[in-house]
Amino acid sequence: MKLTLRVWRQKNADAPGAMSTYQVDGISQDMSFLEMLDTLNEELILTGDDPVAFDHDCREGICGACSLVINGDAHGPERTTTCQLHMRSFQDGDTIDIEPWRASAFPVVKDLVVDRSAFDRIIQAGGYISAPTGTAPDAHASPVPKPDADFAFEHAECIGCGACVAACPNGSAMLFTSAKINHLNVLPQGAPERETRVLDMVDQMDIEGFGGCTLTGECATACPKGIPLPSISAMNKEWLRATRKVHR
Repeated sequence: MKLTLRVWRQKNADAPGAMSTYQVDGISQDMSFLEMLDTLNEELILTGDDPVAFDHDCREGICGACSLVINGDAHGPERTTTCQLHMRSFQDGDTIDIEPWRASAFPVVKDLVVDRSAFDRIIQAGGYISAPTGTAPDAHASPVPKPDADFAFEHAECIGCGACVAACPNGSAMLFTSAKINHLNVLPQGAPERETRVLDMVDQMDIEGFGGCTLTGECATACPKGIPLPSISAMNKEWLRATRKVHR
């Protein structure tokens, strides 16, 4: 495959950025999208040019590090992570636009790399449970009804990639935050911090400068792990419940 790549290049958050055009040839349809970028970078290094900076780690769709907007879609045309997107999703001769996540809460570090530490601070604000030290408790010590366990597992699948923010026209982090809150709040281990968790994490989300949610649904459509849109409604109910309890 021969492709034309239009890649966003930017030295840092304060420097102006622009799209740069590159030609790549000999791309196999079996390559992942990141392997295709590796090929581009090898060619750039050989010609003495600065390679394109992009995030990656496990390359197995687990860590959530890969974060690219491809032809206007977060993670590209398939509902998967960028590292699991393969070049068979494109045609020979295609022009592909590659950009970083676009959100004020995700400042550009360099080229396609953005700073997503705002997500870390949201989790740190309340994404924990009280756990006594000592030996591990028996597996059956805290029975969890299967519907609750399924609900928790569904939301625990969130890998924090940020595609929901990149896809949202408001740059909202409601789907990410709701996944983390719902994961813990439904379990008995998370009950002691149930009210403070939702209040603190939502407050931190607002402090980070994420936009407001208008339930357009783009976040759930872009999520590679299928976190459902009703997750936001469930979090809103938790927030309302906690607010009423605090102000009694």
